Amino acid sequence: MEKKLYVVGMGPGGHDDMTFRADRALRNSEVIAGYTVYVDLIRAEYPQAEIITTPMRKERERCEMALDAAADGRITSMICSGDSGVYGMASLILEMAGNYPEVSIEIIPGITAALSGGALLGAPLGHDFAVISMSDALTPMETIENRLAAAAKSDMVICLYNPESHKRKGYLRHACEIIGQYRSPDTICGTASEIGRDGQEARILTLGELSGTAVDMFTTVFIGSSRTKNLRERMVTPRGYRGLEGQT
Repeated sequence: MEKKLYVVGMGPGGHDDMTFRADRALRNSEVIAGYTVYVDLIRAEYPQAEIITTPMRKERERCEMALDAAADGRITSMICSGDSGVYGMASLILEMAGNYPEVSIEIIPGITAALSGGALLGAPLGHDFAVISMSDALTPMETIENRLAAAAKSDMVICLYNPESHKRKGYLRHACEIIGQYRSPDTICGTASEIGRDGQEARILTLGELSGTAVDMFTTVFIGSSRTKNLRERMVTPRGYRGLEGQT
């Protein structure tokens, strides 16, 4: 009997943005585990599965429950918002999998917020970019600050995940202050909120305006490079290949 655990990137939240491969794994699953908010987005689509949920900050317990279910011989999926490997559960599952050598683990990618949010805004990631999480729950703030400064100095587009939460106020302003040492206040920026869900919204604004903008953990922030433009209310970073500007 195969003991199978899928780690599934479910995309931004809407079923339309889920890959065929992810959908097939979930339909094949007897157990679906995940963070309560994300499970609720897809629960109705997969009535055949037993549901296991844990709240925020219970990631290790969630992974253990999913591994236990798979070890018992039930086909199990651990779902992650966006991509399973980008700030998702894939790394933790693989770290813990040594205690479950009989479980076969398959990582299924999904559309991460940098891509789905970028599509809402236009084409902000047309050239090199960096993705940085503003959450200091697992990463020291000094490390986050160093990464922000390095990315800003390099003139890459910067995509911020988890810019703020109820407990982390003022983090986006702080990030803008660091980035503002290397970028003009007129730098084109964007925000994408509740991607693929009710209340979805995208805004284009400048770095100066972004500093005072209200955001939460369901917002993805895009800070343009020196070449990023606002073209008819679409955020666009040119591909930038030498001698090919303006061509497609």
